[in-house]
Order: sequence, then C-alpha cells, then structure tokens
Amino acid sequence: MKHVTDQLIERIEALGNPTVMGLDPRIARIPEKIRRDAAGETPQDKAASAILTFNKGLMEAVRDIIPAVKPQLAYYELYGSPGLAAFAATCKAAKKMGFVVIADGKRNDIGSTASAYADAYLGSTKYPDGREERSFEADWLTVNPYLGIDGIKPFIDTGRGLFSLLRTSNPSAADLQNLVLENGQTLYEKTADLLDEWGSATRGDFGYSTVGAVVGATWPEEAGKLRQAHPHLFFLVPGYGAQGGDASSVRPNFDAKGRGAIVNASRSLNYAWQAKKTDDYQQATREEALAMRSALRKALA
Repeated sequence: MKHVTDQLIERIEALGNPTVMGLDPRIARIPEKIRRDAAGETPQDKAASAILTFNKGLMEAVRDIIPAVKPQLAYYELYGSPGLAAFAATCKAAKKMGFVVIADGKRNDIGSTASAYADAYLGSTKYPDGREERSFEADWLTVNPYLGIDGIKPFIDTGRGLFSLLRTSNPSAADLQNLVLENGQTLYEKTADLLDEWGSATRGDFGYSTVGAVVGATWPEEAGKLRQAHPHLFFLVPGYGAQGGDASSVRPNFDAKGRGAIVNASRSLNYAWQAKKTDDYQQATREEALAMRSALRKALA
C-alpha cells in the first residue's frame, strides 16, 4: 500500500489544487428533481437515494479539479442504515473516480473499541469463514486525540491516515484548546507535540507523517506558528468559505513549497447552485471549485 500522505500530496500536485470538497448533504437543500425521483419505500430510503445521486453528481462535476472528498458521517447517520449505505456507496464511487477519501467522523475510544473503529473505516473486517473485506473505503479518518496514544495507535496501525483535532475553527475552541499548562504551553501546542511524536515513525518521502492535524482557517496566526514548529504534520484546514476563512487566511498552513495542507470547503461547493440561483447544480459547483482553486493558487504563488 502506498504511503497515504505521499499519495495525497501527489494527487494535489497532479491537479494543482489543495482543495478537499466536503460532502455534507442536507436533504432540504438537494435539488427538488433529485428528491422527487429518489427511489425507495421509506423516507430514509428516499433520502439516502437522493443523497447518493447528489453526491455522485457533485463528484462528477469536479473530478478533474479537486483531488479529495470528505463525507461528514453525521449527515448520513441521520438516515439510519440507508444513510450509512449511502455513505459507503459514496466512498466507493469516489475511489472509482480517483478521489482521496477522508471520512469525517471524529472517532475516539480505547482498546478493542478503538481497534473496531480503525478496522471499520481504515482497515478491514475479518469474518468467520476466513474472508476479510473493507466496510468503508476511506483513506483517512478524523479522530479525537484526548484519550492519548491508547486511542490513536489502532488507527496508525492500519497504515492509512488520520487527521486529529488540534486547533479547530469554531469560536469556542479557545475555551479548552487555549488552556495554558504548567510549562507555559497551550493545550493545543502540547497536543501538536504529541501528534508529531506519535507519527514520527510513519513519515513518507515528502517528510509528512500519516498522523495529520485539523487546523482551522479562522486561526491564521496560530496556524503559522504550528506550521513552523511542526514541519512533519499535514494539516486538514476547515473553515473556508461559509465559516469565514479565505485564501489569504489559509496560507500560513502551508510550507515554503506550498505543501503540507489541504483546504476543505463544503457548503460553498455543495450548494453553489442556490447561491448562483441556477438549477444546474453541477455547473455551479464546478464554477465555484475553479474559483476556489484560482484563489488558492494565487495565495500560494
């Protein structure tokens, strides 16, 4: 299996675009025609069918522009087992189209439970008849680091990638992440040190480990300090677009070569058709993706 962070960087550079499209399907914002034509007997079945159709259309529209997608599990779990089936089918379709897949679930536990989460999303499941198969075809998973290495090692051991919460984009993040420890470090700075340590044995050809970090676009000053202090941590950067981040605010997340980060946009891409007041949701998303790519390229030039 190819080193996942090297693979992500190569895909970003092949398309010249460090963007990941979040897939956060809100059923009320999916075009009416897709909802009307959705198959299924129950409301859950119909919602899942509409979500999958919508996701496939979004991905088809940008497969030559955007290197990765990030389905947020909450928007699939809303619809029970049909929703999770739509999540699994979305991941499978994304892989066939050439996308790197980041499952956004922020999983966290210890022992056998952490191992089960790791196997479900990044590894594979062993069955009594001897077969071993993957349940969800994700390359990366977002995780919560606050149970320590016990809750992280099972994910590292899969050989795939994890993005740990570090300096998140929400305003109240500072209530905990900015707490000052006895040694003068903030909690998020200490967490970054640990992530570096935990991933030190997994660094690839570009120098980045398979243990990455979530660093919000709304904290550019902190991001710049983290980038300088932790040259081996690859950053997943949420908060672009609807949450207030822009190309200039995400620039500090990148290294001198323009590597080391991938920027997420969800609502601004998923629902560009509403902002542009058009029924052609695929074309609207494509135009928004091109505009975002242009803005990032200019900021990183």
